[in-house]
Amino acid sequence: MSAPPPLQIREANAHLAAVHRRAAELEARLDAAERTMRAQEERLALHDQQLRAALDELGRAKDREIAALQEQLLTSEAAVQSLQAAVRQRDKLIRQLQPRAELLQDICRRRLPLAGLLASLAEAERLGPLPASDPSHVLPGGPSSPLANSTGEEEDRNHFQPALFGTTV
Repeated sequence: MSAPPPLQIREANAHLAAVHRRAAELEARLDAAERTMRAQEERLALHDQQLRAALDELGRAKDREIAALQEQLLTSEAAVQSLQAAVRQRDKLIRQLQPRAELLQDICRRRLPLAGLLASLAEAERLGPLPASDPSHVLPGGPSSPLANSTGEEEDRNHFQPALFGTTV
């Protein structure tokens, strides 16, 4: 076999040099890509770790809030039971006081006529008893008259007491 011509050798050498340059260039790009991937991987791992920590903290916060809400619910339920007991007790008291309230309403309705009666009794008391009179000068409505302070059953008696008015009010 014969030796290749020098032009072919030069072209082959140039081609090999170009292939080496290209391989070196590709290796450099590969190294850069690997470094970028490792950096991204580290950042993603760190970010993932931060997200997991945040998620764990959210879980603990949720658990604390649930516990606080459960405590608040228990307190509220106790307050509701206490208020219901107070309502039952007041309802019982209202039922006990209802007849008295009705009696007081009845008294209030009768107050004006009673006040008029008391005023009339006070006026009668102010006028005082009738002076002792001579039996020969009996006035109508006097002690010996049927209009006197009697119920009709006392007419059979010979002795009548004069009417005396007095109030305790």
